[in-house]
Parts: sequence; structure tokens; C-alpha cells
Amino acid sequence: MSRTGYSRVLLKVSGEALAGDQSYGIEPEFLNAIARQIVDLTRAGMQVAIVIGGGNIFRGMAVAAKGGDRVIGDHMGMLGTVINSLALGDAIRRAGGRSHVFSSVSMPSICDTFTQRAAIAALEGGATVICAGGTGNPFFTTDTAAALKAIELRCDVLLKGTKVDGVYSADPEKDPSATRFDAISHEEVIAQDLRVMDTAAFALARDNGLPIIVYALSDKEGLVGVLDGRTPSTRVG
Repeated sequence: MSRTGYSRVLLKVSGEALAGDQSYGIEPEFLNAIARQIVDLTRAGMQVAIVIGGGNIFRGMAVAAKGGDRVIGDHMGMLGTVINSLALGDAIRRAGGRSHVFSSVSMPSICDTFTQRAAIAALEGGATVICAGGTGNPFFTTDTAAALKAIELRCDVLLKGTKVDGVYSADPEKDPSATRFDAISHEEVIAQDLRVMDTAAFALARDNGLPIIVYALSDKEGLVGVLDGRTPSTRVG
């Protein structure tokens, strides 16, 4: 077990985060910064799994909002998460780490198909496991996929990086009087409709006793600082 008290963690990275200051695509500087933080975590003795969104490339719900087929849109979004996962896996290798990309959507010429058994074996072998393709099903977000994979892979905690340093009583960018919670239960987050992650993800985490730490992606202390408790964050559950 690492000095933080966690031995296996799952990191949820939004697709939009990979775009950095761009409105679309992948910003190499931000991608490489995340990769270095992940390598730092593994060097601190932690096993790390990752789920990445695809919003920087494609959003299935945007298709449905304009009358398109939601299932087809979600399938296109899943492919976006594979692009992001391959990019992050390569960045981790260039930063001196090891990575193994699995996909919930079978595409054997590109990456391995996800199974719990193979992913846990890769984690135990020292590789950072990147889970692409969401849940493999339409109508589920990558937030829900992150909670699902964290539970399947027996992770101690789910880390959710956002633009703000935790869960607030309201959107702090719109309401200056909003207050940050140091800790809050899954039930309270759902009851107050605090939309840091979608309700299905919080409900899945609640039902399986999975804690979630919400923190700011931009914090200079990085992921190790979050887990060490040096960085402002909110623990859910």
C-alpha cells in the first residue's frame, strides 16, 4: 500500500480536459502533464486505472438533441474515447511509465477487449490500465463507466478531476456565495442534485460503497497531493 493509504485508484479524466485551452481535439501540453502525474502516482506505489471521456472529439447527446439517433451518436462518442485512451497511453509510455489500453467495444487490431480478469492482471503487473469505450452500451455516460470500472477493478477510490476544487452547494462560477464541502454523502449529493457526476454514477458508487474524491485538475500539487490530503477537495461517501 502507498503512503496515501490507497493501493488501487481509478481516475476519471474528461475529454474536455484533454482539449486544454482548445475547443476541440487534444492539447499535447495538457496530455503530457496528466501523463506525468499518473506516472508519479505509480512511482508512489499505487496501481492506477483510468476512464476517459470523449467530449473533446464527439458528444452523442449533441446528435440526439438535433434529431439524430442517440444510439449511433453514443457509438460515435465511444470511438472518441478510444482515440483519447490511445493518446494518453502513448503519453504515459513517453513519460517513463507502462500502459495497457482495454476497450469495452471490441476492436482487437487496436487494443485488447476489456475483461476484469485481464485488467486486474495488468494492474498487478505494474501497468496503468486505461479503459476505453465507456460501458460499451449507449445511454450511459463515461462518469457511470468510471464508477462501474472502479467497482469491477476493486479500486479503493474514484478520483474525479474538474474545473473547481470539489463539490459546492451551487456552481461557484455563477454563485459567489457557494460553499465547498470537505465531505458529503452519496445520498446528499443525489438529493441536492449536485451535478459533479451524473446521478447513475453516484448511485452505483453509493450502492457499492465506493468513495469519490472531487478535485481541481489544475492544482499544482497534482494527483499525489490530492491523495496525500495537501490539496483542497471533497470526499463523497
